[in-house]
Amino acid sequence: MSAASPEATPDPRPVEVRHDLAHVPLAPPSRTSGVFEVFRRRYLLRLMVRREIRARYAGTAFGLAWSYINPFTRFLTFYFVFGLLLGRGMGLENFAIHLFAGMVLVNYFTESVTAGTRSLLSNKGVIAKMAMPREMFPVASMLVSLWHTIPQLIILLLACLASGWWGDGPMWVPDAVGMGAALLGFLIIMVWGTAFGLMFSCINVIFRDFQRIVQTFINLVPFSVPMMYAYHLIADGDRIPLKYHDVYVANPVAVAVMLIQRGFWYPTCEPACAVNPQTGAPLPEFVSDLFPRGFVMLAIGVVVLAAGQFIFSRLEKTVPERL
Repeated sequence: MSAASPEATPDPRPVEVRHDLAHVPLAPPSRTSGVFEVFRRRYLLRLMVRREIRARYAGTAFGLAWSYINPFTRFLTFYFVFGLLLGRGMGLENFAIHLFAGMVLVNYFTESVTAGTRSLLSNKGVIAKMAMPREMFPVASMLVSLWHTIPQLIILLLACLASGWWGDGPMWVPDAVGMGAALLGFLIIMVWGTAFGLMFSCINVIFRDFQRIVQTFINLVPFSVPMMYAYHLIADGDRIPLKYHDVYVANPVAVAVMLIQRGFWYPTCEPACAVNPQTGAPLPEFVSDLFPRGFVMLAIGVVVLAAGQFIFSRLEKTVPERL
């Protein structure tokens, strides 16, 4: 006779012993492994992103079309006001594209940080009713901001194509190096925006004025990157001492802006994108070590993201009672 299979062998222990759970440690139902748990629950994350997108356009007649109308009118404003009136004074070709390319990532960063900062307070009803990773809310805010960046990116692409058809520069053709630079810029903003969203969301629950402090510093971001002005104005040493140049390019948003400009603005002009208006000599468009600096900023951003997760995990225990 063959031996009985292990499944068929009854457990000789008493029922009360087999069902004794006293030795199992208790854990809150929302206990998670941080940001990794958020992406493990991708279905729930998709629901949160769709909910925020629908809430933004609820009750509007044009709905998602506003995501295209607003950036398009903004680009036309930049083209006629900045491109035609101010851009030539700095010796920049296609200055409107230079400015709008930077605006795409600046808007993505500022919206990610501000929406992430408010995410826990904005979803306090959901937090009170559902046991879910609370990191879900700042991450969802970052993804919603990324979704609203897509229309701006499409308009930027069309503007680059139009610059070759109706402008004096070459026909815009995406190159692998430039697209890699733009992708690296997006990754930098994604990581840093998520890190700040995690840290600031819990702090904002404890200290309600914190979102206004964040907004004050966010208002300075567009002026701290080479977007409304050329990079060579910072690098020439005439306006600010050269010893502060490294401080300026230590800004991850500034590096990300130059990376996306390398992908979209740089191929639209020849033989140089920045020239001296008096002499016609070429001027530096970007920092010389742009790609190494970009990877360094991405690596530092991952460290800051880990620090943000640590701060979030320490402060989130006070979130329910503070809400």
